[in-house]
Amino acid sequence: MFKSYYPKESEIQRDWFVVDAKGQNLGRLASRIAYVMLGKHKPTFTPGASTGDYVIVLNAGDVTVTGTKTNSRLTTKHYYRHSGYPGGLKSISLRDQLQTRPDRAIRAAVWGMLPHNRNGRALLKRLKIYGGAEHPHSTHNPQPLP
Repeated sequence: MFKSYYPKESEIQRDWFVVDAKGQNLGRLASRIAYVMLGKHKPTFTPGASTGDYVIVLNAGDVTVTGTKTNSRLTTKHYYRHSGYPGGLKSISLRDQLQTRPDRAIRAAVWGMLPHNRNGRALLKRLKIYGGAEHPHSTHNPQPLP
């Protein structure tokens, strides 16, 4: 009888990766980030076990999106949030979101590709997003994203 492999906490090695988002497509970038954060690129990947790595995203405001022929995705895609009060629905377009808070657009795209449970929320804390080209995580020696 074969037993499934389940890594111990001491066996898990978490690496740091850095990716430059300048000129990259938002959805394709988010899927690569989610793949690495889940740990699917490792031979020790186990579903349900947190074996993923940390990811640093630079130049978050310079991502690109593709649109349809009639209108651009920057103006048609909206992000919604609700305050909890009647009439408290607020929306912001992708163009405005990338200008004011570019980290939220990438974080929302990556969150959509992670499991929506306790494990997914823990994984999302390993995502570090910065609008510029500088980051304070140089002591971790991040490698380029595979």
